Parts: sequence; C-alpha cells; structure tokens
Amino acid sequence: GNQIPVAWAWDITNFVFWVGIGHAGTLISAVLFLVRQRWRTSINRAAEAMTLFAVACALLFPTIHTGRPWLDYWMLPVPNQMAMWPQFRSPLMWDVFAVSIYGTVSLLFWYVGLIPDLATMRDRARPGSTAHKLNGLFALGWRGSHRQWHHYERAYLLLAALATPLVLSVHSVVSFDFATSQLPGWHTTIFPPYFVAGAIFSGLAMVITLMVICRVAFKMEHIINLLHFDRMAKLILATGSIVGYAYATEFFVAWYSGNLYEFF
Repeated sequence: GNQIPVAWAWDITNFVFWVGIGHAGTLISAVLFLVRQRWRTSINRAAEAMTLFAVACALLFPTIHTGRPWLDYWMLPVPNQMAMWPQFRSPLMWDVFAVSIYGTVSLLFWYVGLIPDLATMRDRARPGSTAHKLNGLFALGWRGSHRQWHHYERAYLLLAALATPLVLSVHSVVSFDFATSQLPGWHTTIFPPYFVAGAIFSGLAMVITLMVICRVAFKMEHIINLLHFDRMAKLILATGSIVGYAYATEFFVAWYSGNLYEFF
C-alpha cells in the first residue's frame, strides 16, 4: 500500500501501533515509581518486558519501510567523507534515534530492577549448575549489602527520571512523521500530545490484556488482584478521556481551519 499518493502504508502504521503499545511499561514502572505508587510492583516487570518486545517489533517496520533495508546503515552517523551522512531533516531519522534511545533506557531500567532477583535465583540454584553460573554472571556480584542497596536505589531513580520524559518525547517524534508532512489533514500541531495520549491509552489496555492471561495461566491471583485491575482501569479511563478530547479538537481544527481538503 506504499505508493506515490500514499506516503505511510502498512509498515509505518504498524510502527506507530507498536511504539504506542511500548509506552505503558515505562509509564507503569517509571512514572508510578516516581510518584511512589507501591501497587505497581505486581505488574511492572511484565509491563517492562512488554515494552522491550514492542520496541523490538517497532524497529522492524521502518527497516521495511526504507525499501532497501541492506542500506540501513546509511541512517547511522558512521565516520566517512560526508558522502553518505544521514539526512537529519527527515522524520525517519528522528524515529531511528528516538526509538533506539527509548529501547536502550527501557532495557537498562528493566535489567537494573532485576538484579536483586537474579541474585536470589543464583543463591537458590544448585552450585556449579548452568543456572547458578548464568544468574551469578548477570547478578553482577550482588550481595544485598546496605551500600549496594543505596547505589541500586540511586541508579533506579536516575533511570526512572530519564525514562519519564522519553515517554513524552518518543511518540511526539513519531507523530512528526505525519505532522511535518505536506499532506492536508496531517499537517497539524495537535499530533504530538494526541499521539502520546493515544499511546499510553493503548499500552495500558495491552498490559491489562496480558495480565488477565498471566494471572490465569500462572496461577498468580494472589499477586495480581482486582485492586490492580481497578487502578489500571482508572488510568485507562483518564487517558481515554484525553484521547476523546483530542478527537473532538481534531474535528474542531478541521472545521475552523477552513482547509478545503478537510471540509468534509
């Protein structure tokens, strides 16, 4: 579906979908951690893992969209004689950097949170076994001392503070794919907040969908209870209201602008 009058087809539509799905993990982990919401601890690992898979899926689609994926290294600022320097005025380039940074911070955030658990798994594994060696390697010598906990809390707080503005910036950059184009109806300034609200909205819905399945499949009713679903549903209600307001604003902008192409 990618041809001259259609600038964004199946691949970029999927890209926007997956980046949006990936936002909830960081929101649940980072933002709720910063505002000290303790109920997040039952679902934050699953939400962060979902973010990583979603970002990995999202990165596939711009690769397909370029048309010549074997030349995708042209989009990286590799040392050369400026003969193939990236075109930094292209929103596709902004996507590459935004999503790569978001994926890296999300991975670090997820991994740092896992370190004490990996140490627990190491201590419970049979000495000398593969599980013991691997968990020992990834636990980075964790012993649970006061000094280590102090550094851990500082690092986790720093990563949460880094990840929170990324939630807002990444989907804003994704929306610029559309907003900076010359296509009537897309050339609009409402897209960045509109896309961010929609991303968090859809991401939270995906977390609930996965949690319902995990709760039943792994007998986790005592960990993920109805209180968690209730609070997640309230967040969905709040973000859904923002998206509804954005829809109304979009119709108002189309009417008020007097643009012939939007006058339907």
